[in-house]
Amino acid sequence: LTGKEALTHFPSLGTSGGSGPGKGHVKQCELLQLSRKQKRLCRREPGLAETLRDAIRLGILECQFQFRSERWNCSLEGRPSLLKRGFKETAFLYAVSSAALTHSLARACSAGRMERCTCDDSPGLENRKAWQWGVCGDNLKYSTKFLKKFLGQKRIGKDLRAKVDIHNTNVGIKAVKNGLKTTCKCHGVSGSCAVRTCWKQLSPFHEIGRLLKLRYDDAVKVFSTSNDAVGHSELAGPHRHGHSARQAALPRPTDLVYVEDSPSFCRPSKYSLGTAGRTCSREGNCDSMCCGRGYNTQSRLVTFSCHCQVQWCCYVECQQCMQEEVVYSCKQ
Repeated sequence: LTGKEALTHFPSLGTSGGSGPGKGHVKQCELLQLSRKQKRLCRREPGLAETLRDAIRLGILECQFQFRSERWNCSLEGRPSLLKRGFKETAFLYAVSSAALTHSLARACSAGRMERCTCDDSPGLENRKAWQWGVCGDNLKYSTKFLKKFLGQKRIGKDLRAKVDIHNTNVGIKAVKNGLKTTCKCHGVSGSCAVRTCWKQLSPFHEIGRLLKLRYDDAVKVFSTSNDAVGHSELAGPHRHGHSARQAALPRPTDLVYVEDSPSFCRPSKYSLGTAGRTCSREGNCDSMCCGRGYNTQSRLVTFSCHCQVQWCCYVECQQCMQEEVVYSCKQ
């Protein structure tokens, strides 16, 4: 969240009560690993600390879901060392972190958990009517404006890593913006749409995570180049079709970018725990995940609910069945 330690261990990762304004809110702000300016903004905004915790939780869970079948599985171990480098994985962490923040802030506004923002400002839709009808739109406009102030993004001169981190942060914000949809509700007689109310609604975060994973798969390796026309350096990537041999291709605003090749993540290192003991799919990813070391096969009995029937009036009755399951795990 700070741009330096974006998704690291801290005590407030789990849920906790007392998130209202006052001393409890200030204490929660102090527990978060934030810069001095960020803590000041947090103390001024009751509800922000809880929203930040929600965003971190959302980003971590989505990252781990998207990389559950890869050598690097987005575990918390090795995260601080990873964030100091310019790998593809670092790019994804910055993007998913900023996307989770943007998404959580917008949802917190529409849910009434933030004091300084409400529903989105869709034309012709008053906040009071919106809450009455249950159509309060997600306030992405406030979310992105506040986030840029919170992250303190500035124009960077010659620092390549800073340019890359800001670019990837903005990729995450754009991914949330691209998922904003207009939803409408009819109020006409007998369900007709003679009268309808429309509002803005964000896509589920799983869709945003899936989009960012595709961006990760196609990430672009960049370097810094001077642009004489504008008088400062900018990011440049491999030459694309249609560009001259002497003209560097600029990464697109939606491209995740990185500056150095990733390690294999096969063995334990300061970046990850390696893949030994990880479960895999024999037909799918065992060969890749186990890095050529092979895998163990183990049979186990699992219990599951079966032959379920709905009983009058209000409950479901199930039997317990057992079946054999084969589990594959990477060798040491």
